[in-house]
Amino acid sequence: MDPTRDNLQIRFKAFIDGLGIFTIFAVILLIILGGASIFGWFPKGEEPEDAAGKIRSGIKSEVSAEQAKFLTEDAVDAVTPNVAQLLSKSNPIAVEVPAQLVPGSETEKKLAAEVPIDPAQMEIGKAQYLICGACHGQNGEGGPAGPPLAGSEWVTGPISNLIKIQLRGLTGPIEVKGKVYDQFPAGMLPMAYQTDEQIAGALTYVRNSFGNKASAVKPEEVKALRDEVGKPQLTVQDLIKP
Repeated sequence: MDPTRDNLQIRFKAFIDGLGIFTIFAVILLIILGGASIFGWFPKGEEPEDAAGKIRSGIKSEVSAEQAKFLTEDAVDAVTPNVAQLLSKSNPIAVEVPAQLVPGSETEKKLAAEVPIDPAQMEIGKAQYLICGACHGQNGEGGPAGPPLAGSEWVTGPISNLIKIQLRGLTGPIEVKGKVYDQFPAGMLPMAYQTDEQIAGALTYVRNSFGNKASAVKPEEVKALRDEVGKPQLTVQDLIKP
């Protein structure tokens, strides 16, 4: 056994020597890093937002330069009167793209009339309407507790109105074909217990029965508004005017 390992004085001296070597190394490292910072030996970092700003600025400058080659201020001033004149003489036409149709508009109704209604969906709706007919009449003529559905602008109007009414119910007066109806104090109660397919079928049925003609209601449209369930009954002020 090495006798020096049990000599506390020798072990303490070895510890002090090691600590001194580590301290000298740390001081040298700090001197090197300080000099690098002072003399700029290391590149300075750039904030991400600054870098992104430079890129955006560069792209804007390039786009502006390219536009300036072909679209000068004089050229814009020269064509402006002609464009204004063309616009003033233009004859706008009705939009025929379904994605851009205003719900309940004449164009929407026209296109809806050209799309055949699924007979199976109508059968589902006819069965569900037996409940609705108790208040609105089995032929949509209306009754003591509900306004007519035949020829109603609300029935053939925006689909979202009808879906929300089914899910939340409706209370208060409502004007149908120029006549105000407010016959049932409790209003129409929610029918949210029906499935998406049943609600879509019932609404499609009333929109295409009793002389009405409008687009079908899809179960997906009902599902998209299911978060309306549990909210207070609607009033006419909550609906989109047809």
